[in-house]
Amino acid sequence: MRIEVRDNLFDPFAEVSRYQQQHLPAGKYGATAVFVGSMRDFNQGDAVQQMTLEHYPGMTENYLRKIGEEAASRWDIIDSLIIHRVGEIRPDEPIVVVAVWSAHRGDAFEASRYLMEELKARAPFWKKETLHNGSRWVEKNTPAS
Repeated sequence: MRIEVRDNLFDPFAEVSRYQQQHLPAGKYGATAVFVGSMRDFNQGDAVQQMTLEHYPGMTENYLRKIGEEAASRWDIIDSLIIHRVGEIRPDEPIVVVAVWSAHRGDAFEASRYLMEELKARAPFWKKETLHNGSRWVEKNTPAS
């Protein structure tokens, strides 16, 4: 399991591919579930020009590690990867990638959804949006659907 919080732009698919090549033995997994979250240019009916994500170093990584361990105990997964951005983010830029490897798709899908939903609901990140007429702190995340 790898957990990383970084403040620079990344290519989520290159990261998944690199991790898979370096850490997963060929033929040992049959499914890879990948979720990529990107910044959209709207929220709560307003145009959003930019977002700033803040976190508490150490605390955030520990929480992500905790949910990674929980996923591994609940589903039969081989490995997982979570990379999350902080700092200034612009529309269309990736914010997060979650990847889960398993022998079978069901475990990979369920574990990746769990990781993403827990991350969105409870991970210690704080989001400030820049609008055309000022900025605001986001008090709650968009619900899963």
